[in-house]
Amino acid sequence: MRKSLMRLTLRQIQVFRAVCDNRSYSRAAEDMALTQPAVSLQIRQLEELVGQPLFEYVGKKLYLTDAAEALKRASTDIFQRLESLDMQLTDLQGSLQGQLTLAVESSAKYFVPHLFAAFKQQQPDINLHLTVVNRAQVIKRMADNRDDLVIMSLVPPDMALEFLPFLNYPIVAVAPPGHPLGKATALNLRDLEPYPLLVREAGSGTRKACEEYFQQKRVHFPQKYEISSLEAVREGVVAGLGLALLPRHSVTQELANGRLLELPVEELPLYRSWCVVHARGKRLSPVAQAFLEYIRSERTQISALGQTFSGYCPTAH
Repeated sequence: MRKSLMRLTLRQIQVFRAVCDNRSYSRAAEDMALTQPAVSLQIRQLEELVGQPLFEYVGKKLYLTDAAEALKRASTDIFQRLESLDMQLTDLQGSLQGQLTLAVESSAKYFVPHLFAAFKQQQPDINLHLTVVNRAQVIKRMADNRDDLVIMSLVPPDMALEFLPFLNYPIVAVAPPGHPLGKATALNLRDLEPYPLLVREAGSGTRKACEEYFQQKRVHFPQKYEISSLEAVREGVVAGLGLALLPRHSVTQELANGRLLELPVEELPLYRSWCVVHARGKRLSPVAQAFLEYIRSERTQISALGQTFSGYCPTAH
C-alpha cells in the first residue's frame, strides 16, 4: 500500500463525499458547515495523497474522475465497516443499536413498515432508512452495494445472491364500481381482454410477474396504459380509465369502502413471494443479521401480519 494513503483522514473523506453528493464545492461547504476555501484545501490535500485529480469541470458541471469513483467506493466500504464496528461494540454492551438500510420493491412498501415495527419491538434501539423503488432499481442498488438488505419478488437468477422467501402475496384484478364486469360471479382472464389495462412502468416487479403469467395463459391485452406508480395506477382504475392487476394489500381500503371491486377471476389471485435478499458473500452488519434472523425465525408472526391485509397471505417456504 502507498504510504501516502495511510495519511488519509476521515475528515478529508467526509468532505470528499460531500462534494461527490452535491457535485458542488459551495453546497458541500454548506453541508459540512465549512467555508468554500476550506473545502477546496481539503480536496487539494486529498488529491496530493491520492496522486491524481478527483474532480474536473466540463462547462459548469463538476464530474468525478476515475480515481474519485474508486475512492468513493472505498470510502463507502470504510464507513460501512465503522458503522458495523459501532454496532458490534454496542452489542457487546448488551444492546443492539444502529440503522438498518433497506431498499424495498414498491409492491412491498405497504407491508414492510409493519414488519419493521414488529422487529423493533424486539430491538427498540434500531432505526430504519427505507428506500422504495421498482424492481429494476432494486437490482441496480444491489449491484452498487447501497443497502444492508433488499426486499423484492422475482429474484434475478443471473446474480450471485442469497435470498430468503418469507411471505406470499396475492395479485388480484380490480375494476371501478359500475364496470360491465362488476356484476359477474365468475370470470376468466380472457374476459378482461376487451378492456384497457393499466400497467406499471417497465422495471416493475408486479408488471413483470403479470406479463409472464399472461404469456403462460396466452392472454393478450391490446389496450394498455403505462403509469409509473402503484398509487397512480390505483387511482386510474378508480377514475374509470381501465382495469388493473395489483397486490391486494395495496387496495385494501379501496375494496373495503367500495371505491374498487375485486373481479372474481378464476385464474387469480396470482401469488408471488417477497424475499429478503443480499449479495452472496456480503458482510452483513449486526443489525442486518438480526433483521434477517428475525424473518427466518418469526414465520408465524409474519404470516399473521400478512393476514391483517385483506385475504390470506401464506408464509413462503
